[in-house]
Amino acid sequence: MSEHPHTFANPAPAGLIALAMACWAFWAMYTGRVTGDAAPALAAWMVGGGLVQYAVGWMELRNGDIKGGCVFLFFGAFFMFVTALSLITKYLCAKNGLVVDARIEGYCWMACAIGLIGFTPGYMKGSPKLMFLVVCIVDVCLVLIALMDMGAIAKAVYAAPTGWALFVVGCCGLYLSTAIMTNTMFGRTILPTTTPMVK
Repeated sequence: MSEHPHTFANPAPAGLIALAMACWAFWAMYTGRVTGDAAPALAAWMVGGGLVQYAVGWMELRNGDIKGGCVFLFFGAFFMFVTALSLITKYLCAKNGLVVDARIEGYCWMACAIGLIGFTPGYMKGSPKLMFLVVCIVDVCLVLIALMDMGAIAKAVYAAPTGWALFVVGCCGLYLSTAIMTNTMFGRTILPTTTPMVK
C-alpha cells in the first residue's frame, strides 16, 4: 500500500479489517438495523478492533510510516476504545435512569474530524487513490457524526446517509485489505489497488 520500507511485515490489512468492522457496526446503528441494546456487545467488538488498530499503528510508525501509524493510533483510540467506553457508560446510565449530556461527544468528534481532514492531503502521496477516497468519505462522516452528536443537525435526517457512507468505507477497507494481502503473497498485482494521486 505504501512505498516505505518495512521492518515488520505490512500490518495494514489487519487495521483495514478492524476499520471495516467498526464502519459496518456504525452502519447498523445509524440505519436502525440494531437497537441501543446492542451497545454492550458492540463495545466488546470495539475493544478488539482497538487492540488491532493500536498494534498496526505502532508497527506502521516503526516501519517509518507517520501517516498510517498516526491514523491507525488515533482511530484505535477514538473510533474504537473511546466508543467502547462511551457505549458502556451511556448504556449503564440509561438502564439506571441517569442522565448523560452526550452532546460533549460531538465537540470531541469534531476535533478528530478536523485532525483527519488535516491528514487527508497526505493520502494523495504513497497511497492508492481508493484509500484517498475512503479517507475523504470518513472526513465527511466524522463531521456529520460530530454535528449530530452536538445536536446541530437532525439525526433523523443525517444518520442513515452517514451509515450508508460508512458501509461503503467498510467495503473499500475489506477490498484493500484483501488486495494488499493477496498481492503481497503472490508478489505481483492480482487485485488492483489503484496508483497514488501524487507519485
